[in-house]
Amino acid sequence: MTFYEKLEQHQQKLSRLDHLSAICGWDQAAMMPTGGNEARSEAMAELAVMHHELATAPHLAEWFEQAEAESLTKEQAVSLKEMKRAWQMSNLLPADLVEKKSLAGSKCEHAWRSQRNDNNWHAFSKNLEKVVELSRQEAQIRAEATGLSRYDALLDIYEPGMTTKELDQLFSDVKSWLPSLIQQVQEKQQSEAVLTPAGPFPVEQQKALSLEVMTKLGFDFNHGRLDVSVHPFCGGVSTDVRITTRYDEEDFTSALMGVIHETGHARYEQGLPAQWRGLPVGEARSMGVHESQSLFFEMQLSRSETFIDLLAPLASDAFDRRNDPALSSKNLTLFNTRVKPGYIRVDADEVTYPAHVILRYEIERDLIEGNIEVADIPELWDKKMTEYLGLSTRCNYTDGCMQDIHWTDGSFGYFPSYTLGAMYAAQFMAAMHKEMNVENLIRERNLSPIFNWLDRHVWKKASTVSTDQLLIDATGERLNAKYFKQHLMNRYLKGSVD
Repeated sequence: MTFYEKLEQHQQKLSRLDHLSAICGWDQAAMMPTGGNEARSEAMAELAVMHHELATAPHLAEWFEQAEAESLTKEQAVSLKEMKRAWQMSNLLPADLVEKKSLAGSKCEHAWRSQRNDNNWHAFSKNLEKVVELSRQEAQIRAEATGLSRYDALLDIYEPGMTTKELDQLFSDVKSWLPSLIQQVQEKQQSEAVLTPAGPFPVEQQKALSLEVMTKLGFDFNHGRLDVSVHPFCGGVSTDVRITTRYDEEDFTSALMGVIHETGHARYEQGLPAQWRGLPVGEARSMGVHESQSLFFEMQLSRSETFIDLLAPLASDAFDRRNDPALSSKNLTLFNTRVKPGYIRVDADEVTYPAHVILRYEIERDLIEGNIEVADIPELWDKKMTEYLGLSTRCNYTDGCMQDIHWTDGSFGYFPSYTLGAMYAAQFMAAMHKEMNVENLIRERNLSPIFNWLDRHVWKKASTVSTDQLLIDATGERLNAKYFKQHLMNRYLKGSVD
């Protein structure tokens, strides 16, 4: 057996532990009784330590050295590079820090579930302070090893190659035109008569509709399922993808669009190349690319007028309201493209959504760099929400800085991926339009060419190329934010931009 083959075999063991951790995490969020959290947290921390010890085994240094001297195919060389990158990342952190982070994250996330409902920032902040302390320790270790800033070192985990400098430029540009666009769209929409679909919409009927739409979007139910959790997510592994949502009986569109969003994530996971399964090279390229797939499904595709023409009759049949004008295609198109600043990121329309992401990015960047402390978050959150969206969250922690779970487990560096994903998605759609008539395909209920394009240019590429190269291969250029602005202008103002 060659040293490369030994490394592949070793990586498969790590992948199986990741598999167990992912399913345990899904169960913790979707199925586990409250009383099981302490024991589950300890078990997951133990699993994290086992994974860390295996990933940082001393003999791997020699194996990598020997494998690099072997005669490898082009594909194996790329795979080896990704395995070594994962190994180097793992070796940066001591086992006790990995365990402490896992325990602190589980404790913070579990307590958040009730603390958020109680608007209890004081109690939540105590747990978050510990998570931030440990995240800063991780950031410092990674920064010293990579030569990056503390925040860039964490950003590199989720979006390899991206930097704060580039993000600041991208987001500064967005902030220069976004507030004006929000105002223009709201003024335009004031003259539009829109009916709000009136509930109740029974959960079972919503679930049936969600499953039907997932089927039309190509979700493979032999390798995945749909469940309920407090915070919607897509988890599991490519052969067992777990989607969760939350239902509101007064608004079926919230859960439906959330399911479509998570289905985009799931199709990416299910579409990753089988021949690289269990290896770093076979994983998603970055969280931004992952978000590009969920946002392509939800925003680029499913909120388009032609796709809502497909959805409307399905909804009318699901709720037995075939003559309800609120469920007509025209009305649902207007309803699903309403722009109104709101408090909750996951419920935000696509025009105001970037403001939510930029707000969090700016706070978490300064938090990790030590420029602010946890105690400063509520005031900063309120200030930025007021500036970017005209909304105050003073003393409203539930709808403000306690609304997400991403900070509870120390996932700092993650939030920029959402708006990067929206930019990638717009660029993918612009390139797709050059090759096919997307609207006609949707009208003909023939979505396969759309998914085949994504499969060919994104899913099957996995991590075989950098994000930059993936974009160049698929669209002919690196990330160009003009496509995102153009998309928003075209959909909401029917305008154009240079």
